[in-house]
Amino acid sequence: MTSKRPRNVAIIMDGNGRWAVRRGLPRVAGHKKGVQRVREIVSACPELEVTTLTLYAFSTENWKRPVIEVAALMRLFRIYLRMEAVALEQNGVRVRFIGERSALASDIQAMMRGLEARTADNDVLTLQIALNYGGRDEIVRATQKIAASVSSGDMAIEQITQDSFAAALDTGEIEDPELVIRTSGEYRTSNFLPWQAAYAEYAFIPECWPDFTAAIFGQLLDEFGTRERRFGAVEAQGGNV
Repeated sequence: MTSKRPRNVAIIMDGNGRWAVRRGLPRVAGHKKGVQRVREIVSACPELEVTTLTLYAFSTENWKRPVIEVAALMRLFRIYLRMEAVALEQNGVRVRFIGERSALASDIQAMMRGLEARTADNDVLTLQIALNYGGRDEIVRATQKIAASVSSGDMAIEQITQDSFAAALDTGEIEDPELVIRTSGEYRTSNFLPWQAAYAEYAFIPECWPDFTAAIFGQLLDEFGTRERRFGAVEAQGGNV
């Protein structure tokens, strides 16, 4: 049984729209509130001993939402990237983006590259933002990358291992999450980090993302410490395995 908080956490930030609708507000109001919550949770990570945080911001399936809502989300992404850049840099946050970038507007891609570059040397917290991300899409792209390396002669088939495959993923240089949290009461993983979270613990909580506070976050991290993690093994009892 572990007695420590997880240092690598991923969150499926779900329920912004429902949070707003329940209050008689437009769905975009929930997304705006959700952006404020991101700021709070990122700021709380150092005190909570979290060193890597991955946030599911926009999935490959989210393009199916109404055009007006997608456009509003893209505006919020632009605002976040522009307004938070200085604070993230000054607070020692290293920002990385995972997902397929080519479908995003060119100005958003440019802001993503700029933020990654200006925070590359920070080491207080690594913040991974999953933008236009889908786990199956990521696995396909990693497979294509490896296939191209084999085809060009840069890699032998025998060199395809779990480690080399993991290195070809968007998260290649980052360790796997220990805990994945999903807000809003849904019990699905929604195509989020299927390879990386194979042995992660999960927490599904009823609060929608705009109601997810640093206090709730801390409680979940503490609760993680009570879980027994065997990674497929059996704990020895009485000297017998």
